[in-house]
Amino acid sequence: MIDELYVYYSKHDEENQNCLYALRSIILGTDELVSETMKWNLPCFCYKGKMFCFINVEKESNQPYILFVEGGLLNHPELEQGERVRMKIYRVDAKHDLPIETISLLLNEALDLYKNGRIKIK
Repeated sequence: MIDELYVYYSKHDEENQNCLYALRSIILGTDELVSETMKWNLPCFCYKGKMFCFINVEKESNQPYILFVEGGLLNHPELEQGERVRMKIYRVDAKHDLPIETISLLLNEALDLYKNGRIKIK
């Protein structure tokens, strides 16, 4: 799996690679029970084995984003639902400093859904 993760991160241009690695670090640092795996050829982050977010780069805009699996339960003006029923995304601009406070807030709100039992963990 480490090889799959390396391939995913390394296929992006340097600017997006740096952004994705920074997002990865922020996400993994949110809680000691957050782990990383690959699902659907994307880095997937799980809390106690339950998927809670992904990171990806949108093909059309070449813009990185965090996809929150239970984003439909999150209410933040910068989250985009689009055509998705359950999930929402948070776009980041790899050319600028990451809004770490906003990202941390969203990650903690998403994790609280699992920690508080709103999203059941096996």
